[in-house]
Amino acid sequence: MTGLCANTGSRVHRLVARAAMVLCVAAAAGFGIPAVAAKTHTVAMDGTRFIPETLAVERGDRVVWVNKDPFPHTATAADGTFDSQSVAAGRSWSYVTHKSGKFDYVCTFHPGMKGTLLVK
Repeated sequence: MTGLCANTGSRVHRLVARAAMVLCVAAAAGFGIPAVAAKTHTVAMDGTRFIPETLAVERGDRVVWVNKDPFPHTATAADGTFDSQSVAAGRSWSYVTHKSGKFDYVCTFHPGMKGTLLVK
C-alpha cells in the first residue's frame, strides 16, 4: 500500500506543478491573468497646472484627472492617444493606459498647461 500512496502523491504533485506552470506561462503571455495588480494614480488640475506635471505608471494602470479649478480643463494627448474633452470644475475623468510610451498632453483651453504621462 505504501507504494500506491507514494505514486498517487507523486502524480498529484506533478499535476499541481503543471497547473502552476500553465498559470505562469499564461500570465507572462498576457492571457488576462494579471501578474501585478493595476494601480490608480491621480493628477490634479489646479492653479492652471497639472500636478504632478510628469507621472510614471505601468501599462494597465488607471490615471484620474481631477479638476480643482473653478473653470473647465482638458487632458489631451498630443498624439491623440487620449482626450478627456471638457472636464468641468469639481469633476474628474479617467483613462486606463493600454500602450507603453511617453505621452505629452495639454489642456486645449489653456495651452501653457502641459503634462507628460510615462507608461512603462
